[in-house]
Amino acid sequence: MKRFLHAHATHPDWRIALELVASQIDAQRGAQAHAGAPTLGWLYLTDHYASEAEALLADVRRRWPGTAWLGAVGVGIAASGVEYFDEPALALMLGDLSPAHFKVFSGVRPLGAEFEPATAQIHADPSTADLSELIAEMAARTSSGYVFGGLASARNRTLHIADGVYEGGLSGVAFTREVALVSRVTQGCQPVGPVRRITGAERNVVTTLDGEPALDCVLRDLGAHSSEPREALPALRQTLVGLSEPDADVLARAGQFGADTMVRHLIGIDPQQRGIAIGDIAVPGMQLAFCQRNTEAARRDLVRICAEIREELEPETLPLAQALALARGDADSPAAAAACQRIAGAVYVSCAGRGGPHFGAPSAELAIVRHALGDVPLVGFFAAGEVAHHHLYGYTGVLTAFAAD
Repeated sequence: MKRFLHAHATHPDWRIALELVASQIDAQRGAQAHAGAPTLGWLYLTDHYASEAEALLADVRRRWPGTAWLGAVGVGIAASGVEYFDEPALALMLGDLSPAHFKVFSGVRPLGAEFEPATAQIHADPSTADLSELIAEMAARTSSGYVFGGLASARNRTLHIADGVYEGGLSGVAFTREVALVSRVTQGCQPVGPVRRITGAERNVVTTLDGEPALDCVLRDLGAHSSEPREALPALRQTLVGLSEPDADVLARAGQFGADTMVRHLIGIDPQQRGIAIGDIAVPGMQLAFCQRNTEAARRDLVRICAEIREELEPETLPLAQALALARGDADSPAAAAACQRIAGAVYVSCAGRGGPHFGAPSAELAIVRHALGDVPLVGFFAAGEVAHHHLYGYTGVLTAFAAD
């Protein structure tokens, strides 16, 4: 694969925005290092364009014939170093993957038994029933057991794209093992107490943790008096829970969750039974840690996954000074430049609750990605839920980079 083509624009009229994008793409196609004959395209649009998504997709297909398309609508979209929130915008990326190495699929156009996927990128409607099970089933179909992507988000019409515009269900693109990519999950929350094991639960209500009343545990972690839980309501409203499987490494790094931890809302308390209600099914044996959103922890973890991706794509042999610069996330080092050239393009799916508002300034999150990963072609969106491994996450970012030839 050569370096992907990518462009983004904002305008009240999607036709003019697409013209601006097409002009940027045409300018890049003259460069020898860029993909000249695209076969796969990513298209992300803010919900301002959702009502005219079919016409927009038809125009895109006319401009770049022979290209298969996938994408989604978001309350915000992402491009290299920039975010678009609450404004009409679109971001587009074109790659030159071999058609034998990928297949776009949807509910009306399933993969079929003849295609053997190693991994897949998926988009879905968050209102779809049994969505977690569908994601797990899709992951089980791949040889790696790994899928990535996110749930469309919109204030009007929630849709996803897979050579057509769909509402409801799940769609995406599957890749064979010949498509080399690296994907990482970044967490945005920090534990405020120890990791505990669920010892009593019924559906989404956790009654005991390590044999103690669950409400007493969370109040203790928050430094609140257990006899007056209502006084702790302001702190409880800012508290989330990190759920993990029984054998998962919850705290992969000191003070930070590992990639297998799923953050869910704390949605209620039961002062009588001393229990708590969470936004997912709680199963005895699972691990649970209370947590809160933390901007500095999110920044550090975002830089970490960018550095890990660059390290994995670096040349096999590097001088020690360059290797150390790469590991600490120095985007201006020679090693970073070498790793950047080995990335054909990237897709970043972040939580709609993150972005610039969480990181302190407009486009701050994508500016961190660009500084830490390098100036690589990148598109993405802000989702109603993020997908990685075989899990549905919240308050996370999922960054996936495709390796160049």
